[in-house]
Amino acid sequence: MEALDRLLDIMDILRGPGGCPWDIEQDHKSIMKCLIEETYELADAIEEDDVDVLKEELGDVFLQVVFHSAIARDNHRFTLDEVINELCDKLIYRHPHVFGDASVRDSSEVIKNWEKLKRKENSKKQREFILSGIPNTLPALLNALKIQSIVSRVGFDWENPEGVVDKIREEIQELGEAMEAKNEDQVEDEIGDLMFSVVNLARLLKIDPEAALRRTNKKFSQRFYEIEKVAKQRGIKVSEMAMAEKDRIWEDAKKKI
Repeated sequence: MEALDRLLDIMDILRGPGGCPWDIEQDHKSIMKCLIEETYELADAIEEDDVDVLKEELGDVFLQVVFHSAIARDNHRFTLDEVINELCDKLIYRHPHVFGDASVRDSSEVIKNWEKLKRKENSKKQREFILSGIPNTLPALLNALKIQSIVSRVGFDWENPEGVVDKIREEIQELGEAMEAKNEDQVEDEIGDLMFSVVNLARLLKIDPEAALRRTNKKFSQRFYEIEKVAKQRGIKVSEMAMAEKDRIWEDAKKKI
C-alpha cells in the first residue's frame, strides 16, 4: 500500500539520523499514555459521529501502532510485518466459518466460537489463574466488566438482573452505615462495591457501562452549559447565582437535553 509505505518512510526519517530528537528518544513506556489518550479521543469522535474527526483520530491511533512497531524493530524485538501477519493468522483462526469448514447459524454462535478459540489460545500461555490475563492498566469500569464477563463464563454469575438490583440496595445501605461511622476506608470500600454492582447490572442488561457513563457526562455538561450561558448573559459568575436559580435553569435544560 502506497499510503502505508509513505507513513513508514516518514517514521524512519523521524527516528533516523538527523531526525526528530523527541521521536528518537521515545520508548514503549514513554508513549504509552499517548496511545491511551488517542484511543479515548477516537471513542469521543465515534460518539459524536463526526466523520472528519473520526478519520483524523483513526490516523492518530494507527500512528501509535506504527510508532511502537518502529521502536520494537529498532530494539531487535519484532517488526510491523510480524504484527500484521500475527493479526492475520489470528483473524483466520478465529473465523473457521469463513476460512474453514465450520458452520454457524448466527452472530451469537460466531461470538461463542470466538471466545472458545480465544480461551484455547490463552490456555497455551500457561496462565495460572483465570483472571491473570486482565491488564492492570484498564480503566476501572472496563476492568470490572472484564472480570465479571470472564467469571460469568465459568458459571459464577447472577441468575437475573433483579438479584443485582437487590445487591445494589444492600450496598447503598452498607455505604450509609460506613458514612455514619465516619470510617473513610470502609466508605471507599463500599463505594467500590456499589460501583462494581452497578457495572454488573449494566452487563446483565447488555448495556456498556463506559458508554452509559460517557452519555451521562455529556448530558450533565450540556445542562450545566445552560447555567453558564445565563450567568454570562447577566454578566455574573455561576458561583454568584442563587442555588434556586441554578436549579430552575437546570430543570428547564432537562426538558430539552
